[in-house]
Parts: sequence; C-alpha cells; structure tokens
Amino acid sequence: MEHLSCFENAALLHRYTDGIKCRVFVTTFAMAAQQWFNQLPVGAIESFQEFRSLFLHQFARSRKLRKTELSLFTVRQKDDETLKEYLQRFNAAALEVLVATQEVKASAFFQGLLDGDLFKSLAKKPVSKFDALLARAAKYINMEEAQAAKKETRGEKGKEIKEEAPSKRPRLDARDRKPHFQRVNAVYTPLTVPIT
Repeated sequence: MEHLSCFENAALLHRYTDGIKCRVFVTTFAMAAQQWFNQLPVGAIESFQEFRSLFLHQFARSRKLRKTELSLFTVRQKDDETLKEYLQRFNAAALEVLVATQEVKASAFFQGLLDGDLFKSLAKKPVSKFDALLARAAKYINMEEAQAAKKETRGEKGKEIKEEAPSKRPRLDARDRKPHFQRVNAVYTPLTVPIT
C-alpha cells in the first residue's frame, strides 16, 4: 500500500527505531485506520513487522488493483477529443499498468486512434516503440493546434468585419436621405426659348 511504503521511506530517512515506528505510524492514520487500531487489544503488537502485517491484512481490500497491459486496448479516442487530449488520457491509463512494454503501448495507442492524419501516417509507416510514436504524435499535435489557432483567428476577423460593416454605413430612411449634390442659388438657362 502506498501509505505504508511512504511511511517506511520516511522512517528510514529519519532512522526510527522499531518502537518509534509503531508510535509514529499510528499518528498517520485516518478515521477508519484509527478505529481499527483502537479496537486492537493492548499489547497485541510486539514489533513493527507484526504491526505492518496486521495493517496490510486489514486494509488489503482497499488497495488499488493494478491494471494489466490489456486494459490499454480499451482506451479509445473520442469523436470530439483532440490528439493531445487522447494522448494525455492514454498516458494516465498507462501509469495504472504495472508493466507495459513499449511495443504493447504503441500497439494499444494505435488501435485506439480515430481515422485521422496520425492514424494514416502510422498505417503507412508503422512504429514498434511507443517513444517513436510519441515523437511522431508530437508533430501532429502541433499541426492540430496550429490549425485550431488559425480557425480561431479567422473566425474572430470575420466577426470583426461583420460587426464593423453596419456601423460604418448607417441605414437611412428614404425621407432622411440627402441628395449627393446640393443646389446653391443656381441660375439655369431655360431649355425652351420662344421663337420670335
């Protein structure tokens, strides 16, 4: 259990004796472990090794079970998930696996990919090691992020143009419109002249 191994590392660092380990270990307990410890009969523990085995026996059920390599094949990229998000989720799942070889991780990652640019690239030129797959995936992640940024800036520019266009030329009713030219005391020659 993680709690016990963390405590043992700290005890080793501080060079606790067997008796001190027993006394200090109790202070690290949360509610359930405190209740369990308080129910033990006085003098039931002779050494830290005995305390350790009693503790492990009692709380072994709460131990988080490690997953196998096969569980990595259940991790699939979602339709709305970016390559970066899928890779982060896959890596988190891989951390829960006790032992996973480079080959199995690469194969599981490939199997979970959606049919996109990286999938096509890996289908054309397969890689056997997960590290090589990560290097190639990084390039495609950069491409995805650049495309998303470009779409975002295009969308913002388009919105700005649409928002500015109406404000530049306000619409006027026909009554309110003024002619483009103005007559200022103009004297015109009559178009019809009487014949004399």
